[in-house]
Amino acid sequence: MSNEETSHKILKERYVPTAEFYSQIIDSLQDYSIFTVDTELNINSWNSGATKIFQYETDEMVGRPFETIFTEEDRKANIPKDEIDKALKSGRSVDIRWHLCKDGTTFYADGLVFPLKNDKDEVIGYVKILRDITIRKRTEDAIKKYTKELEELNTHKEGILAILSHDLRSPLAGIIAGAEYLKKNFDTVKPEVAKELLEELHKASVNELNMLDYLVEWARIKYAADAFTPTKIELTHYVQRVFAMLKETASVKTINLHHEIEENTTVFADEKMLLSIIQNIVSNAIKHSNDGGHVRVTAKESDDKIIIEIKDTGIGMSKEIQDKLFAPQVSSLSKAREDNKGAGIGLLLVKGFLERNGGEIWVESEEGQGSSFYFTLPINKPTEKKDPVLPQV
Repeated sequence: MSNEETSHKILKERYVPTAEFYSQIIDSLQDYSIFTVDTELNINSWNSGATKIFQYETDEMVGRPFETIFTEEDRKANIPKDEIDKALKSGRSVDIRWHLCKDGTTFYADGLVFPLKNDKDEVIGYVKILRDITIRKRTEDAIKKYTKELEELNTHKEGILAILSHDLRSPLAGIIAGAEYLKKNFDTVKPEVAKELLEELHKASVNELNMLDYLVEWARIKYAADAFTPTKIELTHYVQRVFAMLKETASVKTINLHHEIEENTTVFADEKMLLSIIQNIVSNAIKHSNDGGHVRVTAKESDDKIIIEIKDTGIGMSKEIQDKLFAPQVSSLSKAREDNKGAGIGLLLVKGFLERNGGEIWVESEEGQGSSFYFTLPINKPTEKKDPVLPQV
C-alpha cells in the first residue's frame, strides 16, 4: 500500500462522522422539531428544537405517546395513526395542521413523517420533523380576509351605484317634470288637478327620502364598522318598541299586532340593527296584509340560536318572487320599489344586518295565504374563528 493510500485510510478512519456527531447536528437545529417514535408509537428521542417549540424537556417526552403533540380534535379523528400508516405506505407523510404545546396553546406546523429502517429493511421506528409556520399562516389568512373584504366592498359599491342610477335618479326625474309642469301652468291648471299632482309629488318625495335612508343604512353595514356594537339584549323589548312605532299604520287597516315571545328571551346583536330588522319586516307585513288581518311574532330556541318568525295573513308571493327577494339585482329592486315602496332595498338592509350579526333570513309563502319571514340570531357572542387563536407578534 502506498504512502498516499495509507494517509487516505488514516484520514477516513479519523474523520468518519459518529452517531454523536449526527446527534449534535440534529440538536443544533433550533427552528425544527425533530424526534423519533418507536414501533409502539411512543417517543424515544427529542431534540432541543422540539423543546423550544413544544416547551417539553426531553425527559418529559421520552416514553410518551406520539399523539401527545396533536390537538384533541385530531386525536379523535385518529390523525396520528393515519400519518404513520401513510408514511408506511408511501415512504413519507406530509401534513400541515395545528399542534399542541405543553401550556395548552397551539401553533400551525408544516410536518413530515417517514419510517426508520435497519440494514434488513425492517421498520424500527419513525422520524417526525416539523417547523412552526404560524406567522406565515396568519399572514396568508390576513391576505385572504382582506381580499374577501375588498370583494364585498366592491359588490356593495356596485349595488349602491346601481340603485343611485336607477332607483333614485328615475323617480327624481318624474318629480322634477311634475314641478316644472306646475310652474309653467300655475295660472291655468285646475285646483283639483294641482292638488292631485302635489299629493303625488309629496308621496314620491317621501318615498325617495325613505329610499335614501335605506341606502345610507345599507352602506353603514360595510363602511361604518365602528358603529357595530353587539350586546346581549331582550327580544321582547324591541318587538314591543316596533309595535308601538307601527301602531297607527296598522290601525288604518285594522291589523292586529301581537307576539308570543317568552319573557327573558335574549339574543346577542347590535341594538340599532335589531330594531331596523324587526321594523322592516313588520312594516312590510302590514303593507301586504289584508284589512282586518294580523301580524304575529314568535321565537323559539334552536341549539345556540333563536329563530324568530314574523307571520302575516296577507297576499303572499310566488316562488319566483321568493327566489329573488334577497338578491341585490337592480331590476328586482326597481320592481319592488314600484310595487312595495322600497321593500326591496329594505330587505337587502335586513339581510346585510343579519349577516353582520351572525344570522340568516329566509321566507315561506304561498300566494293568497300570507307569508312567514324567519331569521336567526345567536343567543351568546359567537366564536369568531373555528381555528385556535393565533398569537400576536
